[in-house]
Amino acid sequence: MTMTGKERAALRSECNRLKPTVHIGQEGITPTLIDALNDALRTRELVKVQLNKSVDVTAREAAADLAKRVRAEVIQVIGKTASLYRKNPQLKRKPGAMPPWRV
Repeated sequence: MTMTGKERAALRSECNRLKPTVHIGQEGITPTLIDALNDALRTRELVKVQLNKSVDVTAREAAADLAKRVRAEVIQVIGKTASLYRKNPQLKRKPGAMPPWRV
């Protein structure tokens, strides 16, 4: 699931509008967090993840670990926020409709 630079840049610009959907707290990456992230990626495809200040790992490490566990791609990491993308071919799309993360 490799992306071109143009695709990644387009998704990066879309990330600016998003608010964090999943938050990693002091307990770190738990199975419940993975389930929540999977659900968010299934319905929205593009998700922002916010790390709490008390988390022991860096945002890049957490993003790489999460992406590997949910089979997604890391779009960008800025500060304590990471953006992940996973295409869902089963998501119904109407021609000319907005992407699922904007709804």
